[in-house]
Amino acid sequence: MQILGIIPARFASTRFPGKPLVDIAGKSMIQRVYEQAKKCIHLTEVIVATDDTRIYDHVLNFGGVAIMTSADHQSGTDRCAEVALQHPQYNVIINIQGDEPYIDPEQISKVASCFNNADTQLATLVKKIQNEQELFNVNSPKVVINKLSEAVYFSRSPLPHIRGQEQQNWLSHFTYFKHIGIYGYRADVLQEVTKLPVSSLEKAESLEQLRWIENGYHIKVAETELETHAIDTPEDLANLKMG
Repeated sequence: MQILGIIPARFASTRFPGKPLVDIAGKSMIQRVYEQAKKCIHLTEVIVATDDTRIYDHVLNFGGVAIMTSADHQSGTDRCAEVALQHPQYNVIINIQGDEPYIDPEQISKVASCFNNADTQLATLVKKIQNEQELFNVNSPKVVINKLSEAVYFSRSPLPHIRGQEQQNWLSHFTYFKHIGIYGYRADVLQEVTKLPVSSLEKAESLEQLRWIENGYHIKVAETELETHAIDTPEDLANLKMG
């Protein structure tokens, strides 16, 4: 099986402009993500997909592979789909977040391994929620999972609601999972989902994966015990450097 890892990277981030090029202990964020992804033995190739020449040139300068993509894409999934069309030899595409400089290659491998099952259309990662702060953080999407290890629903709210229990007791009555933002797509399914119109559930929660579920696609879920540290704001970067 040929698996392509793609790292979408935009310069024009609302909360953190130029984020892929910020320095983290002597290397840019995008270089650190790229180098971690290259360590994953399941990936045949790794490509940075960007719409900015500064990022493109920087990746080439450190010896990486990059492709210029349209500036009109609304999501990393759309950017991955453009690159995948240019590389039809790959069976599976893994969308690796460009703002997790210390992503563990094992997490990428867990997503890739979901496609050992020929029926897998889409795949992602989850992690058990350990505390109330995570559970009630609207910026940390939660995932409801069925007995087939498929995502039933994603929400910014904690689901399910534990009836008859105070919220501070919910974690002792149910195992909640948070979503880890890495996606895998069967190549043909990737092209299909990017052609779907924005769905009502997606609009409500502002979570693109709900579009796939609402249209009948199945998302396989793998569990990780490893934490991720996404850099969304300059404050996140400062905390990472302090930690």
